[in-house]
Amino acid sequence: MGKVFTQASVSLDGYISGPGQSGFDKLFAWCTAGSVATPTADPDRLTYRTSEATARYLRRLQETLGACVIGRNLFDLTAGWNGRHPGGVPVFVVSHRPPPSGWTATTPFTFVSDGVENAIARAREVAGHRDVGVGPGGTAADALKVGLLDELRLDVVPVVLGGGTPVLAGLNATAPIGFEQAEIIEGIGVTHMIYRRTPRTPG
Repeated sequence: MGKVFTQASVSLDGYISGPGQSGFDKLFAWCTAGSVATPTADPDRLTYRTSEATARYLRRLQETLGACVIGRNLFDLTAGWNGRHPGGVPVFVVSHRPPPSGWTATTPFTFVSDGVENAIARAREVAGHRDVGVGPGGTAADALKVGLLDELRLDVVPVVLGGGTPVLAGLNATAPIGFEQAEIIEGIGVTHMIYRRTPRTPG
């Protein structure tokens, strides 16, 4: 079975968007800051152009991704990627609301009304031995709180936003949650930091 991870472009002060859903031009500038092309499943809409180190990081993610779990806020913000996730994988949307009227998708989108745990379980069934990506913000925080998040992959951008949506919005853990020493990958305008959960001691 693959890992469950979250990945996010994040500011130095820990935000994935600034006040009023601002700052995305700065948070994602690294995606086109280099010369090495990494196409997504929808290359006409999104092809990364980065350093070679970042390109290797992205290719590894693409090769191992089997499904995604996101919250309704991210779905609405991206307009459901117009029905085609950039990873080309099935997406499970944690939401008590149905899909928008008339909305159609070319890759599978499933709306799950009974919480992130069930959404991740369903995503793992579909993903098989591949990884499950969980959208950042409240959805990732909920997954971490119930012990289902194996990795934090933070694409740290050298900007301070001063407020907005935290990468783990609403996290209210009752005890410290440990991670191992980060794997660090230096890109252009970004530092990729992969934190793996510290193995839990039985009992």
